[in-house]
Amino acid sequence: MSVKSIVGLVLAALVVVLVSSSVYIVPEYQKAVVLRFGKLQPVNPEVGLNFKLPFADDVRLFDARVLTLDAAVESYFTVQSKRLDVDSYAKWRVSDPALYYTSTGGSINVASRRLTVRVSDGLRNEFGKRTLHEVVSGERDELMTSLTKIINETVGDELGIEVVDIRVKRIDLPSNVQQSVYDRMSADREKEAREYRSKGKEQAEIIRADADRQRTVIEAEAYRDAELLRGEGDAKAAALYADAYNKNAEFYSFVRSLNAYKTTFNNKGDIMLVDPQSDFFRYLKDSTGN
Repeated sequence: MSVKSIVGLVLAALVVVLVSSSVYIVPEYQKAVVLRFGKLQPVNPEVGLNFKLPFADDVRLFDARVLTLDAAVESYFTVQSKRLDVDSYAKWRVSDPALYYTSTGGSINVASRRLTVRVSDGLRNEFGKRTLHEVVSGERDELMTSLTKIINETVGDELGIEVVDIRVKRIDLPSNVQQSVYDRMSADREKEAREYRSKGKEQAEIIRADADRQRTVIEAEAYRDAELLRGEGDAKAAALYADAYNKNAEFYSFVRSLNAYKTTFNNKGDIMLVDPQSDFFRYLKDSTGN
């Protein structure tokens, strides 16, 4: 290989190294700062391809996505001096890369520790202003919104980060008082249940008494109407019988006697003592009944 070829290869290699040292790429999910001989430069690299001074500039990349700070369970006191064990977390991201680098050195662990202290202090202050009911359910959303706003007013200027949201995952009573609190809650619920049961029994008795009264009234009215209908029916039947009897009294008497004979002599084992001269046998002796 000739000297010119070797020199050409060396120059090409130097050009490649020079070009590769002069450009860098910032991904969409990251942010960057540029250090020139270790000193932070007032530049704001954009996403994509950027240029730098070769061998003089150093690029530091940081994760720009929303990160999660899962804080350890801590104890806080409410305005009623009730101690609560609170498990919380925070969502945050880098908002000012230059400030973030100068305040934390670009370390997520350092930023998380400092943010943890501020979130803990903020929760302690907010819980100290509210009652147990307010922090558990009444003003929980308001508490989180207020705390997020307060912390952003400090960490944005101090750490160069933005707190997206702070949430409480769980609020528990201390283990040494849980049982007594649960027992008291159970007793209160049992008392409330007894009150509901007694009211229910009272209402049931009222409804039952009213139903019995209505049943008695309905039965009485039905019996009255039935007696009226029966009386009217008997009266109409008697009128029909009387009308039929008056049309032919002798025939009516004859039919009644036949029916009497049929009923009386229906069973061979029946015994009846009757005077032979009785009117009962008059149609047996004479078809005319005379």
